[in-house]
Amino acid sequence: MKEYYVYKAFGLIVKSEIVLPELIHASEDSKQDVTIKIGDLYREWEQQAQKQEQYFSITASQILFRIPNVAIFSMKSGIEITVSPDQNQKSIPNGLLRLYLLGTCMGAILLQRNILPLHGSAIVFNNEAYAIVGESGAGKSTLASAFVQKGCQLLSDDVIPVTMGSNGEVLVTPAYPQQKLWMESLQQFQINYQHFTPLVERREKYAIPVTSHFSDDVKPLVGIIELVKSGNQRVNIKPIHSLEKLQTMFSHTYRNFLLAPLGMTDWHFNISAQILNQITMTRLTRPNDSFTAFELSEVIFDYYEQGELVK
Repeated sequence: MKEYYVYKAFGLIVKSEIVLPELIHASEDSKQDVTIKIGDLYREWEQQAQKQEQYFSITASQILFRIPNVAIFSMKSGIEITVSPDQNQKSIPNGLLRLYLLGTCMGAILLQRNILPLHGSAIVFNNEAYAIVGESGAGKSTLASAFVQKGCQLLSDDVIPVTMGSNGEVLVTPAYPQQKLWMESLQQFQINYQHFTPLVERREKYAIPVTSHFSDDVKPLVGIIELVKSGNQRVNIKPIHSLEKLQTMFSHTYRNFLLAPLGMTDWHFNISAQILNQITMTRLTRPNDSFTAFELSEVIFDYYEQGELVK
């Protein structure tokens, strides 16, 4: 009989055949929302993939993707993830499988469940959630870590689940208590990287547990902050207006290339419009260097405390 582990993450009860030590354990009696299992997907992939070099095969109810030399992954109807490790590899590091399971796989599951996944970090300040979004390398996780160091709590790092509450309130659901930080960021915070585990494919990036600074409660989302790197030597923070807000929301939706083949383009537009009608959106433009995450966090604190908010 197969052994399963029961966890809580992204507001879901996950029953997994694969150990996921990053996640919070849940009661074995909990009603499961998502199952993660190991299975053989090779024949299914060969039937659906049109080209040998193809990475994704997408239908309305299933997303299949293949990472060469690692595994094929399947997400069905928002309730099931199947992992098929590469048959030609002697062993696949568990950490490498978890990287995709807790990233692309869960992002896809959220979309299939009509939950908007934003790509970024979410923190709690004054019992309200703020999402920090931006392109890869913009410093989202580092800035979120600076907020945590100042006493804020972390809600999510990498994939932010956003929903509309029954009363029209925009909500962020906690993901799991871990951050991914580059060695440079750890050095900035004077944290010894040797105490932590490097991510399998990114030896200069580390998994940092934040259990004591993690909020396990759903929080109202009041603001989205887009972090942008610039050659300008000045920090600038200003509201984002009108249609640009919709484009910004699309740009920072996690794995947004899935929306069209899933037939979710209209859904995304409508949910984005509802969310943006309730929250603020600002852009923080920062120099490529010279400003620390602590300094940037102070700019944001000052901006929001002064009430310079425009919806």
